[in-house]
Amino acid sequence: MHVVTWNVATAAPPTNLNELLLLNNECENMDMYVIGLQEMKSGIINYISELAFEDPWSKLLMDVLAPLGYIKVTSIRMQGLLLLVFARRLHVPFISDIYTNYTRTGLYGYWGNKGGVSISFRIYGYAICFLNCHLPAHLTNNDQRLIDFDKILEMQNFENDNIPNILDNDLIVWFGDLNFRIEEFGLCFIHESIQKGLYSILWHKDQLNIIKKSDSLLQQFQEGPLLFKPTFKFDINSEEYDSSEKRRKPAWTDRILWRLNQKLQNTSKNFKEPERFFSLELKCYQSHMQYKVSDHKPVTGTFELELKSLMLTPLVTLIPEGRWITPYDLVVSYNRSPDFKSSSWDWIGLHKVVIRHLKDCVTYAWVKDNLVSSEKGLYQVYINASGFPEEGGEFLLSYYSSNLKAIVGLSEPFQVRADSVLERMRCVWMLYNRIGEVLACMLGPACTEELLCSLSSQYPRTFYA
Repeated sequence: MHVVTWNVATAAPPTNLNELLLLNNECENMDMYVIGLQEMKSGIINYISELAFEDPWSKLLMDVLAPLGYIKVTSIRMQGLLLLVFARRLHVPFISDIYTNYTRTGLYGYWGNKGGVSISFRIYGYAICFLNCHLPAHLTNNDQRLIDFDKILEMQNFENDNIPNILDNDLIVWFGDLNFRIEEFGLCFIHESIQKGLYSILWHKDQLNIIKKSDSLLQQFQEGPLLFKPTFKFDINSEEYDSSEKRRKPAWTDRILWRLNQKLQNTSKNFKEPERFFSLELKCYQSHMQYKVSDHKPVTGTFELELKSLMLTPLVTLIPEGRWITPYDLVVSYNRSPDFKSSSWDWIGLHKVVIRHLKDCVTYAWVKDNLVSSEKGLYQVYINASGFPEEGGEFLLSYYSSNLKAIVGLSEPFQVRADSVLERMRCVWMLYNRIGEVLACMLGPACTEELLCSLSSQYPRTFYA
């Protein structure tokens, strides 16, 4: 799992994100990307236009990750705060109960320039929450940062009855521009310590680390060692710290922390309950100095998430039967887990094999309205061909659950073939043979052959039109 936090200072995205997403490292094979941005451009015109269209950052991330097999699970935007989660296609059917939330803390809670946005969901049965925050700035606002963080945690309540509060999740990853500063030391001493690589001296005067010693809640959050330069404040388009008249002191404002629920491990002696195992290990915690579009440098945390799955199979298994040819209507078969509760708002979608987000489908059918049959646990749904792409190609099917707000079933990729005269003749010939088989059972082989020969000579269009 790769977590990114970056205060982009209203900048447009750079053209290349490979280093940030570790795409140049052949040894890395991420299962999930979690990207949190702060201070995106959020003027009224930009914000309104991006409600109707994808913002430049989301578009670029989907352009980069979708061809590699990652699907955007969901996202949430609050003014300049953006949070996105991408997962590999094979994990998507095991992600459910997806919820988003936001808390404004700017202007006494009425303005969203500061605050937090969150995404929570279950993956393989475990509850995970990602919280992207932008807390108040400046050295003297340390108490206000803590007040705002407490308010965010208090206000982050979810519709899910099993996870009423954010702290009830099995895992919380808290990150963003937390704006904690370095106390006591002067500007020259901080610069000199950075040049000599004496980060540990500065780390001990970092406000967040100081507070953690006395705050029982913050003590539950873990963080990797700060073995990289402070990530704020830089001159834009350079690797030099602030040279303006303000001469802001460098600080580790951009952070990634995590908290495992202390009640996570299953201590119950009820053997009917599945055994739970869930662990998280930080593999790499670093900044990326080569990105210069902002006065902050991005920070990434790469984690190894190990768990014992509480779900062995998807809730829905889709079966694309037969040969799919445009522009003919189709019937999709599927079966579902006995525990799965369907809704009249569930739908089955047809997607191109490169899926940008969960609802990125070329056509869909409502499961209840288009149900053809349900027999012995096998369901069949009719899909109208009006939305099929004429050129055909490689596609897959999805089942979207309205109750779980997630895709709970994905088929394997399959080919949809473009219509052609040759394909029509092949289909008619198959139909001709099938009719022959049925008639042979009813009339006998001799009578059937005589009847078909007579029909084909009198009505050739029936067989070849």
